Amino acid sequence: MLIKAENCIGCGMCIPFCPVGAIKLKDKKAHIELDECLECGTCGRSFIVECPKKAIEESPNVYKRPRSIRKFFSDPMAYHPETKVPGRGTEEVKTNDVTGRVKKGEVGIAIEMGRPCLGTSFVDVEKVTKALTNIGVVKFEKDNPLTFLMKDPQKGLFFDEVKEAKVVSAIIEFTIPVSQMEKTLKTVKEVSKEISTVFSLDLISRLEPDGTIPVEPELKRLGFDYRPNAKINLGMGKPLKEE
Repeated sequence: MLIKAENCIGCGMCIPFCPVGAIKLKDKKAHIELDECLECGTCGRSFIVECPKKAIEESPNVYKRPRSIRKFFSDPMAYHPETKVPGRGTEEVKTNDVTGRVKKGEVGIAIEMGRPCLGTSFVDVEKVTKALTNIGVVKFEKDNPLTFLMKDPQKGLFFDEVKEAKVVSAIIEFTIPVSQMEKTLKTVKEVSKEISTVFSLDLISRLEPDGTIPVEPELKRLGFDYRPNAKINLGMGKPLKEE
């Protein structure tokens, strides 16, 4: 996002709407720190207050690499060009009852890095992906927009231009056998000490016929407290993929 200095009157009304504090007043004009701006577009589309002088606009480079990386991972209205899906991850993690991506005997893992008011850098994202590949059990979800930014998915490495980007959030997604869950969760806990943002750890599991969670005893043994949240699309039929 940019401020048209010739229009800005320095009222400061836009400042509170930046989730990462990237808008400052300088010489009685609003100014956006581009290194900090996540290109989420919040300042330009607030429904509460609108710039009285129409001084906020998108950068002409916002849909060009590498700036576009910020836009696609931060603006919920923007669709990833590779996956045609808006948001930070894939649809599969929310609709496993239909897609059947996570089979019985497997668990799906989603690590949601960053949040509004803090964000995340791809330097931190790479710390996590590298640590996961070091244990040798992770294959990143191919339909996740994050995977398209990797120069070496086998090692969890991103292109250099990607690591310059900061975004509202990004989701690391992969599926592993239940037998590798302990090693994976311990790795996530260890690498969390090296990153400078918050994250949520999601675990996707197929329920038993009686409705119980098959990995619940193992999670308790490992000392992981969890909330049994679920996103289920009712009435969508049986999974598209066989178990």
